[in-house]
Amino acid sequence: MSQTIVDLSIYLENEVISDPAPFRPKIDYIDHRQSLPELVGFFPGVKPEDLPDGEAWAIERISLITHNGTHLDAPYHFASTMNHGERAITIDEVPLDWCFQPGVKLDFRHLQDGHVVTAAEVAQELERIRHELKPMEIVLVNTRAGSRYGKDDYVSSGCGMGYEATMYLLERGIRVTGTDGWSWDAPFVHTRERYEKTGDAGLIWEGHKAGRSIGYCHLEKLHNLEALPPEGFKVACFPCKIRAASAGWTRAVAILD
Repeated sequence: MSQTIVDLSIYLENEVISDPAPFRPKIDYIDHRQSLPELVGFFPGVKPEDLPDGEAWAIERISLITHNGTHLDAPYHFASTMNHGERAITIDEVPLDWCFQPGVKLDFRHLQDGHVVTAAEVAQELERIRHELKPMEIVLVNTRAGSRYGKDDYVSSGCGMGYEATMYLLERGIRVTGTDGWSWDAPFVHTRERYEKTGDAGLIWEGHKAGRSIGYCHLEKLHNLEALPPEGFKVACFPCKIRAASAGWTRAVAILD
């Protein structure tokens, strides 16, 4: 049986507004000529012209946070506790079987930027695609933000998943979710407006904070979700193994038979 692998990950790259300014990655590219002093320094007496084509190696020096690029958030990112008081697990403690499971795609591209998805809207979308959630499935949320990646408004685009929508998934055994937006929650610029009107701090990061009730992970800054069907694929999203970290980068892919 042939398989198709769909890349669901964005690039780590310079010059693209994939994060707010203080958090953007910085990549310094060192080519085969620039690295010559480093290589010849290991071997006294060697001259650059002694090497094939007079070249050393190409390497990159990268400044990142664990939430740059497509990454998997651990429950520890959301709060210090999960499951009503247990210590929240870090990314190196996330069970690997959470990260390779059948996938489901919810299409919320029609919802306006900043909209907070409700449990009823999740149920309605599942009914539309005629899918009954099964424990451990990986639920991916396709928002308008996916079409804005690389644009100036990417960080403020797309809808977000609220507390009740997130709990709707978690209570049915879902432990990994994902979004093509910058955040699982609604973009901060929209949440700030709601907070200024209501004074309710419970609106801030409400989808993330659902992890205090039931521990879970989510993928952020996915890409290419529009290429997926509603179901009939598996998701692989194993994170980098970073000791005691809140997240890990992943080359997330979907595998279709």
